[in-house]
Amino acid sequence: MSNFGDLKKRSSVDITELTKKIEAMSTKDSYKDDRFWRPELDKASNGYAVIRFLPAPSGEDLPWAKYYSHGFKGPGGWYIENSRTTLGENDPVSEMNTQLWNSGIESDKDIARQRKRRLHYVSNIMVVSDPTNPENEGKIFLYKYGKKIFDKIQEAMKPEFADEEPVNPFDFWKGANFKLKVRKVAGFINYDKSEFASSSALLDGDDEQLETTWNNQYALTEFTDPSNFKSYDELKEKLHRVTGNDIRSSAAVQETVDDVVSSTSDKAIPETEMDNLEYFEKLANED
Repeated sequence: MSNFGDLKKRSSVDITELTKKIEAMSTKDSYKDDRFWRPELDKASNGYAVIRFLPAPSGEDLPWAKYYSHGFKGPGGWYIENSRTTLGENDPVSEMNTQLWNSGIESDKDIARQRKRRLHYVSNIMVVSDPTNPENEGKIFLYKYGKKIFDKIQEAMKPEFADEEPVNPFDFWKGANFKLKVRKVAGFINYDKSEFASSSALLDGDDEQLETTWNNQYALTEFTDPSNFKSYDELKEKLHRVTGNDIRSSAAVQETVDDVVSSTSDKAIPETEMDNLEYFEKLANED
């Protein structure tokens, strides 16, 4: 009886609390995946942070997940989907791009370039230094990055010159912190000045803390799990809806994801694009 009495007393305030919950769900930031970290950039699109790439999670072989996606706009709206080429299978956009490329017409090749697949990597990281958001320091996040940063990882593991020691950036004990230096060069986000520091143990090599860190990492398998990819037929139907009957018809209105990200660095994305915010958020600082 007392529980029912409490319910009756709360009835006058429940609508206020529920309204607050609805407002919270409707905020601009509700699309964010809190597992992911990215550097916060200033108005000039510059940023700095220090991160540490972490080993493969327990039960997994690689410290990164690798997948492809497509993102472009046609007369029928946006096409933003993972590519089934990630799974070693045929993908309708890749097939369309092959058709356009093989036509021998330069304008067709331009369309294929605009719709090309985009490469993504995802790794677990620990944030060592985040001057803009120091509350992130010492925490584990997922970090999404592109080919440029992966090239720097490869260069660290297999250096170009004989006097340079190979470093496994993902190693707890003999790895190295990564100094992420972000600039805007010729209108594009640039990571060229980013570099690995000298080899050092994470968390001073404290095995107890390192084991806790390892056990708290996020699984990476979801990013290449076939269940997270639409079927070939679903993708083909959406592609037809976006491009229309003529696969070239979108050329005049073509807008790539890079264009959108470049023009919306302040996150002022139009209301009509809100369903794509998560995609833009993940790509905003990718290279």
